Amino acid sequence: MTLLHQIEQAVDLRVREIAAAHPSWPCHKGCDDCCRSLASVPLVTEPEWKRIAAALDALPVQTAADARRRIRASGTAARPVVCPLLDTATGSCLVYDARPIACRAYSFYAERDLVLGCHRIESIAAESPDIIWGNHTTLKQRFHSLGPAAPLPEWLNAPAAQFPLPRSALRF
Repeated sequence: MTLLHQIEQAVDLRVREIAAAHPSWPCHKGCDDCCRSLASVPLVTEPEWKRIAAALDALPVQTAADARRRIRASGTAARPVVCPLLDTATGSCLVYDARPIACRAYSFYAERDLVLGCHRIESIAAESPDIIWGNHTTLKQRFHSLGPAAPLPEWLNAPAAQFPLPRSALRF
């Protein structure tokens, strides 16, 4: 089992536990509030990018071409950014099963005194002190062990021979 898969399993477990304990939790497949107002283009590691690229390749040709065009354009998009992997007509992620760790963990992980989620998650957190959040600091450490992270457009535009990206690439 790869490290990426191990991290995803740990995140998915935390997500299932929180959702089971709080049935009205708004974050689930099809919720796209955060996807429509990102602070920046998603940062992904090489293993994540390879899965995303394979998922894009599996889409219908025109859908994949449109997604790649949006990924390229997202590099210079004004904030807030609409995720280029979002099907804006349906509100679904085009690569849901291959979505990045940051997307899987958003609204289920927190820093010491900071909930990382939308206004709805902040409201739930204020009303429900019993939530057992995932530890964002630990998740970041595990994420960093996957290698350098860079915005989606950098991976899309990098020739495969350039993988992995230089250590100077950004980190989440």
